[in-house]
Amino acid sequence: MPDDALEILPIRPDDAGETLTLQRAAFVQEALIYDSVQMPPLTQTFDEIRAELVENLGCVARENGRMLGAVRARADGDLLLVGRLAIAPDVQGRGIGSRLLEAVEQRGRDAGCRESELFTGSLSEANLRLYERTGYRETTRVQGDDGIEQVFLRKPLG
Repeated sequence: MPDDALEILPIRPDDAGETLTLQRAAFVQEALIYDSVQMPPLTQTFDEIRAELVENLGCVARENGRMLGAVRARADGDLLLVGRLAIAPDVQGRGIGSRLLEAVEQRGRDAGCRESELFTGSLSEANLRLYERTGYRETTRVQGDDGIEQVFLRKPLG
C-alpha cells in the first residue's frame, strides 16, 4: 500500500460508530481463538466507545475515507496505556497496525509519556509478534477471571 494512500488521524468521538463496527469485525478472530464472544471488545456498546473517545490519544487509519484500523490510548502520568488495536480483517498484514502504534506512541510522547503499555491474550500469537516486532517486551502475565492469561508488554518512548 502506498504510504500516501493511508491517512493516520486522531480518533474522535464522532468515530464511535465506525470504531464499534471495525472493532467487532476485527475481534471475531480473537473470539474464535478463545472460544468466547464474552470479551469486552465484542460486548462494548456504542455509548461506551463514544465516551471513551473523549480526550483519547488514539488514532484511526483511513484509506479513501474508509476506516481500516483504530487504536485507543490514554495517558496515566508518564505511562501511555494503549488498547483495542483493531484492523479490518481484509487488510490485516499490510503494516497498518505498526503505523497506528507508531502514531499513537508519538501522541503519547507529545503528551509527556515516557513508556507505553499494552496487553493481549497469551494465545494471540499474531498480536504478540506485532508487539515484539515494534519494540514491546513482555513484563508480566496475569491470569484473568475468565481463565485467559493476559500478557502485558511495555516499550520505552524515549
